[in-house]
Amino acid sequence: MPAFSLDPDRLAWCAELRTRADRQLRPLADQGEPGRVNRPLLAELGRLGLLSRLFTSGALDLCLTRESLARSCSEAETALALQGLGAHPVHTHGTDAQRARWLPGVSDGTTVAAFALTEPEAGSDAAALALRATPDGADGWRLTGDKCWISNAPEADFYTVFARTEPDVAGARGVTAFLVPADRPGLTGAALDMLSPHPVGTLRFDAVPVTAADVLGEPGHGFRVAMGTLNLFRPSVGAFAVGMAQAALDATLDHTAHRKAFGGTLSDLQTVAHQVAEMALRTEAARLMVYAAATAYDEGAADIPLRAAMAKLLATETAQYVVDTAVQLHGARALRRGHLLEHLYREVRAPRIYEGASEVQRGIIASRLYAAERSQGGH
Repeated sequence: MPAFSLDPDRLAWCAELRTRADRQLRPLADQGEPGRVNRPLLAELGRLGLLSRLFTSGALDLCLTRESLARSCSEAETALALQGLGAHPVHTHGTDAQRARWLPGVSDGTTVAAFALTEPEAGSDAAALALRATPDGADGWRLTGDKCWISNAPEADFYTVFARTEPDVAGARGVTAFLVPADRPGLTGAALDMLSPHPVGTLRFDAVPVTAADVLGEPGHGFRVAMGTLNLFRPSVGAFAVGMAQAALDATLDHTAHRKAFGGTLSDLQTVAHQVAEMALRTEAARLMVYAAATAYDEGAADIPLRAAMAKLLATETAQYVVDTAVQLHGARALRRGHLLEHLYREVRAPRIYEGASEVQRGIIASRLYAAERSQGGH
């Protein structure tokens, strides 16, 4: 069902991508080991030119890519998204030398990137970062502290790391973004046993050396790097969620149309038909909001943080509802290992937490609305 007046070329490209994902990426995903980086899958994403598109396409195309992949192969979608999240700060804020060193490998799927923001005591409150960057020499620092819940850790080849370079400055100010190769002395990591198809781990920084050549952007302005990245990727997290919701809806339509029950099919039961209608309604509403937020980003609109938060919130909460309802309408068969819905049921939960939990998105939305009210002199 076309939405948002997408042009025929984009619709055709999305259909082709879903086919390629099903035929070329799904088999590689199935051969992967849960909790490990699937490097053959990454290499195939690179060969198909999808990773290089992370640095040449706008937000709407990123959303269309993630949604299309999610409908056929959520593992491929996540692998692509993590490459983008970890490497986007290098693309937008890196030096020529940094981009030349790292982005070609990210684009062809041979270099694994990671975005290292979250800490044990700084998850939803990202401004509470405690990883210390202590001055070391004329233009260097030593990083000391921990990061946790980091996707692709400890297997990534480099990390975009956010550390506090000005300890006396509280909140978002005084944070610097660094590009830290995985082989730096003093940097170690450990895998966490998570409900996740990709690695999630911890990182420990024991006086890890970094210099001015490793800074992304400007010292003291790392929070701007982080939020700029999240403003781009939050709508596309919503697109991932929409893709999963659509996959669950497609499966439910097929199942309820053919499943015999009570002298007819499940679709003949009004309660079932109305549930399916609600699933479709919510999925399409979330899709439209995601596309609108992505378009606003591409056009440089002033309200991007508000739209990004709304899109991620609505889409991820919608996907949770749609997948849960799909499981209910399928019955016990949906909970068998290997069933599409069993897979989606596990996958759909995490997006409501990462890149800003639903509660954080509501806070962003409310603060933006009240700030606009104050600026207009409201009473």
